[in-house]
Amino acid sequence: MLEINRKLLVEEKTKDLVNGYSAYADTDELIRLIQRNVAELDLDVIKDQTDIGCWFIPNK
Repeated sequence: MLEINRKLLVEEKTKDLVNGYSAYADTDELIRLIQRNVAELDLDVIKDQTDIGCWFIPNK
């Protein structure tokens, strides 16, 4: 079974946000890590959280 590197996944999703693309996370851990990166980089994003995951949408 292939193990996903969470740190790499969070970095890729953060890079998407910096480049103006939306990012989706489906686990509490990924959501927490992306939120931390968004705060550190002071990105203006809209967080749309549902029962099955969370969308991070750049606020343009």
